[in-house]
Amino acid sequence: MKSFINFIFDLVRNRKLILQLVSRDLKNRYLGSYLGIIWAFIQPLITLLVLWFVFQVGFRSKPVGDLPFILWLMTGFIPWIFISDGLLSATNSVIEYSFLVKKVVFRVSLLPIVKILAALIIHVFFVGMIVLVFSMYGYYPSIYNFQVIYYSFAAIVMLLGLSWITSSLVVFLRDIGQVIAVIIQFGFWGTPIFWSINMLPSRLKPILKLNPAYYIVEGYRDAFINKIWFWEHLNLTIYYWTIALIAFIGGALIFKRLRPHFADVL
Repeated sequence: MKSFINFIFDLVRNRKLILQLVSRDLKNRYLGSYLGIIWAFIQPLITLLVLWFVFQVGFRSKPVGDLPFILWLMTGFIPWIFISDGLLSATNSVIEYSFLVKKVVFRVSLLPIVKILAALIIHVFFVGMIVLVFSMYGYYPSIYNFQVIYYSFAAIVMLLGLSWITSSLVVFLRDIGQVIAVIIQFGFWGTPIFWSINMLPSRLKPILKLNPAYYIVEGYRDAFINKIWFWEHLNLTIYYWTIALIAFIGGALIFKRLRPHFADVL
């Protein structure tokens, strides 16, 4: 608890530096390209359009209930982009900012937050796009949409815990980054993003719900489509936060244990 309180104080104390690093990260990621940071929005958008074209036009996917397929797809794909981009980029945060590791005045455990916040900024834009496209189809904003804030926070807690684990391990074993990329690929197809969980037999549904990403993806659909509050899925909510807190605490302990050896390896 003492370490957690100190972490919060360091987070507040270094907020200006963190925001500067977030801005620097977004600029450097697309440094040298003519469109610059615009590519951060173009790439997910093109991927979304390709998936929509393949399944809506190619496979002629039917509307999900009374909802156009593109709306159902967006609410699953956009939170997944945030999760995958946040985890993958945060995994390499310590290596990328190795010049800060030897500076005792800077808390290295804040580095994954820089990557997650950078992904969050892009995510906010796409959430706005969800609201816009839904409105174009006649589905106007409602109070349920505010649950996106809750589900985004839930995703951040999980991502931070996992990234503390992966970003500390990748310093000693660089293959971890590639392993995470493979896991993300499996996670994309194993999460009901462009297919519905109702397609599966009843006996397989509880197994699929063990995937933490399921809670976030379906949460977005509850916020925009199903109009269901998160506490109405009490068991699933308790399960998710149990896993998220285990990842958060475990990640903090692993990072703290390995942190003193970063400078020697880097």
